[in-house]
Amino acid sequence: MPLLNTITTPYADAFLQVCDANGDTEAVIDQARAILALWHDSSDLREAMASPVLEVEGKKAALEQLFGGSISPSFLNLLKLLTDRQRIGFLDAVLERLLELYREQNQIALATVTSASPLSEEQQALLAEKAKAVAGTDKVEISLAVDPALIGGFVLSVGSRVIDASLAGQVRRLGLSLANVS
Repeated sequence: MPLLNTITTPYADAFLQVCDANGDTEAVIDQARAILALWHDSSDLREAMASPVLEVEGKKAALEQLFGGSISPSFLNLLKLLTDRQRIGFLDAVLERLLELYREQNQIALATVTSASPLSEEQQALLAEKAKAVAGTDKVEISLAVDPALIGGFVLSVGSRVIDASLAGQVRRLGLSLANVS
């Protein structure tokens, strides 16, 4: 188990158990995704929570002000606990681990689709079906990313399986084929 998982797993696992006991797991998972997106998008939030200048009580008050009305009380308690224990800087890792444990518990495969440009709803639906076939399950969570360096097409990753249907991948494979010919 990687070192970061030894820190994050106990928090994520205990929090998931609390959510299961409260019967609000689905709502909390949606809240975790939203807070994780905000955490990644807001360098100000990350810097404020990592700041040694801002005291623990100030950080907890800021978190309550930011999230108090929009998240479950148990989620707010998790944020305060992480702050008390000087672990709030690991919030993204704790929430990522929470989502991993949730997917494991519910046998949901994670598929990552990286495309050269944003995908339409129809393209997303087609790739979701392909991801289900690759994963061998009907439960798939799709994570979308855009990378213009792919030139065109997409790369689909499900576990250790990768389908590279990008133009950059085709050019790379063509280059390797030409290098092997000479």
